[in-house]
Amino acid sequence: MNYRIHSHRFGETILKNDEEFTEIWREIHDIIYSISDDDIIQKFEEKYADKNKSLSSTLNDLFKTEFSKRGWASESPIFQDRDYSENVWRLDFAKENISLEVGFNHSGTIAWNLLKPVIASELNHVEKAIQTRIGVIICATQRLQRAGNFDNAIGTYEKYVHHLKPLNTQLTVPIVIIGLEAPDTFRIVEHFNEKGKKRGSVEGFYTNQIVDDATETYDEPLFDEDLD
Repeated sequence: MNYRIHSHRFGETILKNDEEFTEIWREIHDIIYSISDDDIIQKFEEKYADKNKSLSSTLNDLFKTEFSKRGWASESPIFQDRDYSENVWRLDFAKENISLEVGFNHSGTIAWNLLKPVIASELNHVEKAIQTRIGVIICATQRLQRAGNFDNAIGTYEKYVHHLKPLNTQLTVPIVIIGLEAPDTFRIVEHFNEKGKKRGSVEGFYTNQIVDDATETYDEPLFDEDLD
């Protein structure tokens, strides 16, 4: 997959140039690029087409497989205290000194996803289970949101970047936002199955040009919506 990057507090510069991070940063890059359009189509059609309308679960599944194969801890707890062991206090992935979140969920969780690497990196009154130094967040660009038939309420790359300025004082650690681009060869189109449920199907050939007239928007939905 192709992607774009936004760096907070020189996150990308640190990952590219600090010997402590260069190898693991290359690993993240390789994982993302290793996922091809064919991989996405195959996983979606084999496992999710009958129950999902978007690529959300498909991409989560592919990333979990690829990161786990390379030794990343999945659902890694931030704290040792059992009172703080729920999912909300866990990182999607962690390895060495990097916290990593894969964020295809509701835009209302953007601020929390941005704060989790800070909590995992800073000293805390609760005993830590993990100590990282930098955060990486993988999310969908608005182009992928449209091409992958994601719900309008998801937190896109553009919205994550938009949150950085007002949260600048709170986000004290370097963070890199990775925005996944739309597939080059297909899109997911929505239809209703025989039970009247929304589902998705693959339509090729597809290019990013269809969303070239899309404008960046940051408005939050008035009500929570069910996400696929």
